[in-house]
Formats: sequence, C-alpha cells, structure tokens
Amino acid sequence: MDLPLRAVAWVVGVELAAATLVFLTVEGAPTSSAVGLAALLAGLSVAHTELAIGIERTRRRTAQTSYFDLSSVWTFAAALLLPPPLTAAVVVLVYAHLWHRVWRPSKVPLHRHLYTTATVVLAAMAAHAVVEGAGGLPSGPADLAGVLGVVAALLAYVVVNTVLIAVAIGLSRRATALAPHDARELMGRWDDNALEIATLCMGGLAAVALGDAPGMVALALPPILVLHRAVQVRHLEEVASMDAKTGLLNAATWQTRAARAVGAARRTGTGAGVLIVDLDHFKAVNDEHGHLAGDDVLAAVATTLRAAVRARDLVGRFGGEEFVVLVEALPPGPAGRAELGAVAERLRREVARLAVPSVGGGTVIEGLTVSVGAACVPADGADIDQALRVADTCLYAAKRAGRNLVRVAGTARIPAPRPAGDVLGVAVER
Repeated sequence: MDLPLRAVAWVVGVELAAATLVFLTVEGAPTSSAVGLAALLAGLSVAHTELAIGIERTRRRTAQTSYFDLSSVWTFAAALLLPPPLTAAVVVLVYAHLWHRVWRPSKVPLHRHLYTTATVVLAAMAAHAVVEGAGGLPSGPADLAGVLGVVAALLAYVVVNTVLIAVAIGLSRRATALAPHDARELMGRWDDNALEIATLCMGGLAAVALGDAPGMVALALPPILVLHRAVQVRHLEEVASMDAKTGLLNAATWQTRAARAVGAARRTGTGAGVLIVDLDHFKAVNDEHGHLAGDDVLAAVATTLRAAVRARDLVGRFGGEEFVVLVEALPPGPAGRAELGAVAERLRREVARLAVPSVGGGTVIEGLTVSVGAACVPADGADIDQALRVADTCLYAAKRAGRNLVRVAGTARIPAPRPAGDVLGVAVER
C-alpha cells in the first residue's frame, strides 16, 4: 500500500471506527425474519452483479474513481430496514462478492476495497440512525415525516460516504504542492454523484416495497440494469475521447473541450493559457530502447503532466511526442502570463526528474527533457486555434535555442536561474 503515513492513519482509523460501531450496536440475536431479509438483499445484490458483471469490470478498469457503486441500491435498502449489525453484514457480503467478481479481476488494490467497504458501513449506519430518528419508514401515503426521514437518510448516506472518500483522496495525494485540489477532484464529477443519488432513490423504493409487498422488490432490478447501460454508454464515449497510449484526451477532444473552456473564460472575464510540450530527442529513445519503451516514456510523461496541473486543466496528446495543456482561470494581463510561465517551467522540471524503467526492467531511461511553448488567450490569440499557432511558434523558438527551455509569447527575454542538475535554464521572449 503505497500511501503517505497520514493517509494510512486515516484509512486504518475509519476501518476501526466502522468495526467498533458495529460491535457497539449488537443487541442480542437478530430475529429470523430480519436474517431472512438480509439474505434476500445480499442475494439480490449477487444477482445484480452477475447480470452486469461485464459492464462493472470495464467500469472499474477505466473509471477515474472507483468509489461510486450501483450496489448501494441494496446497502441503502438494508440500512433502512435492518438493525446496524445485520446491515453491516449485508454490506460485507455485497462487497466480498464484488471483490471476488469485479474488483480483483480489474486489479483494484485490496486496501482501497476494504476502505470503501468501511465507508459504506459507516454511511449505512448514519442512514439507519436518521430514519430511526424520524420514526421509521413511511407507514402510509399521508406519512410525510416518514418520507422526509427517508430523504434525510439518503442525504446522510451520501454525505458520510462522500466526505470519508474525499478526505482519503486528499490525504493520499503526494503532489498537493504541484496540483491543488478542487471540488471536482475530491468529490467526484457531477454525473457520478447524480448516478449515486439515483441508485439510492431506487434503494429507498426497494425498502418500501420490501416492507409492504416483498415480491415487488424484483421490479428494482430492471431500472438498475438500465442505469448500468447508461454507464456503459458514457464509458464508450470516454474511450472514444481518449488517447490509448497515454490515457489523456486525444487531439480532437482536447481541442473541442479547450474551445468550450475558452468561450466560458471569455464570458466570465478570466483568461486561459495554452502550453505545447514536446519531448526532446524522442527518436533517440525509440532507437536506443525500442518502441515499447518509447510508449512507456510517453505514458510516464502523460502521468507527470496530469499530476502537475489542477484537475480542471485539460491535458491532451497532440500527436507523436507532443502534448497540450489548457491552463484555465488565469488572471488577465501580466499576472496571468507570469502564472502560465510558472506552470510551464514546473512541467519542464517535473519531466526532467523522471526515471522510467525500460521494457524488461534492465535499464532505467533518464535525462528526459521537454521544450515548451506557451500563449495566452485572449492576449495572444482570440480563440484556441490562434493561441495554438502562437504557442507552436514559441515551441520552435525553444527548440532552436537549444531545447529543454520554456518560451512564453509576449514577454521580454529574461534568463532564469538554472535548477541543480539541469543542462539548460529557462528563458521567455517576445
């Protein structure tokens, strides 16, 4: 488990808290009807997973976050219907089956799965406490307090689970000084959260059905499977937008999204910056180490670029050994240009620190450098196409000046101090 100590302490603390709370809520042997209901919910979850196993495995391998789970339809229903120990047992059974059938084949780390299980246990216990405090499930159509109790329980489930996951993500990031977090990075994308809420709504309806007409709960399966199909469609859209070798946006998708972001920046009065990052002497890497090693280098550079900018910034592969970055929300004027230059220089330094194991692990590829051209929108171009042309001109200026340099359009030529170990420093020029 390659996590910072603070993250390990948090993960272990949450897992211990979940186990302790379950132990403290044990109050004698459960009734046979409650045990039967728990077994039914666990069985429905197993059937659900088996029916959607192909989609879920693909989702686990490719999703930016693996914490949003459509199995919450059953864990939330358990939270509304069962005492905490049995709810925890359902969660453990559901996630043990998910591990065996989905997470492990998709090579998701075990520590992540265990932590997710603990967060779901705590979220379910919070939901149970809320619905119990509201007087239980609705007793009839006129029971407004019961309906509001279910809604409040749903919110408690979402908040507890999301906050616990967000804290773990924040503590596990090693590059916080390079890439400050934003809400989307920690809390997940809006469509992921909307999917989770929709799944929990189905769980609430399943719980009500189990309380009044248990056979009706089978009707929850078709809508959940349709939600899985919606997830698959989104996955296919994401695959079509990605570069296969690096996992970054492909050139067409990057340009479309960058144009949209620039348009939004223009409406809000903020600026944006375009960086073109080109690997120096990449042909020599392919010639000396082979094309498979070259692909590993491209992937390592892509990961470095993605980690060294904010989650909102767009990173793409432009073709060959060229990458593009859109830096959003820059201040107007010289301050924005200076910030863009600082980001470009940071990327240059981070790539220079890379050590990429070659295919077979016999050698390590080091000494990689990049040249970077930068331009601001709208100062250097009214739209993304014009800014790209200016940034490309600056990139070639960096190449002609000796490589391993940053060139920012529209500024005076100012030599910068050479970081230790660098062959060349950085300069910016008009």
